[in-house]
Amino acid sequence: MQSYVSFYPRNVSLKGKSVVSGFHGIGATGYWSIKYLTQKLQAERCCIVDFDGSAPVTTLISGRISTPYEIYTHGDVAIFKVDVPIQKDQELRFYRSFADNIIKRGAKEAFLIGGLDSSLKMDDSLYRIAATSTYVPREPLKGAKPLEDEHIIVGPVAILLNYFEIKGFPAVALLVYASPERVDPRAAAVAVQVLSQYYGFGVDVEPLIKGAEKIEAELAKESMEQQQVKPSYNIYS
Repeated sequence: MQSYVSFYPRNVSLKGKSVVSGFHGIGATGYWSIKYLTQKLQAERCCIVDFDGSAPVTTLISGRISTPYEIYTHGDVAIFKVDVPIQKDQELRFYRSFADNIIKRGAKEAFLIGGLDSSLKMDDSLYRIAATSTYVPREPLKGAKPLEDEHIIVGPVAILLNYFEIKGFPAVALLVYASPERVDPRAAAVAVQVLSQYYGFGVDVEPLIKGAEKIEAELAKESMEQQQVKPSYNIYS
């Protein structure tokens, strides 16, 4: 049976590699973590991921065509970047087929990144985790707090966790508390820091922190300006 998702080159191997990915969602945490990590590690593209519903979008990076869905490698880590969200009616089929592909090609585990609504935060923790039954945690996730019972995960992270659980494949999702109202570089910085510790990357997150501080300063300025506006009592205004 032909796979819904195709990898090019078709014979690409992920043997012994950890597959890391993040997606558009709360705070765009997963997307920006992956984008930043790929750039900072100067990871090399190992394959293009394609399917019939692929987004009609392309761009150039260092003079080379960059397709919407690609896998990059750095040492024993394979980074799957999703530049354009998969259409909702195709998500289930796409991500299940993608999961089958990485398992068939020899990947050893999956590490997923997502955002978690910061309004749910009950303590000073920066994140929660959710993992499949076969996943064995290691530092810095050893002892990390799991997502509270009955809190709902949706989208690509949920699809992949469900399918990896069915397949008995080791996978963990890092769910970083993030703003549900805007892009949250500070949440992305937390995710990149955890990934760096987990895989030994040593990636500098200072640019992400500065980006967060800039956004927060602009929001504070807007809030102050709104408070200074005097209310109008003209009923004809």
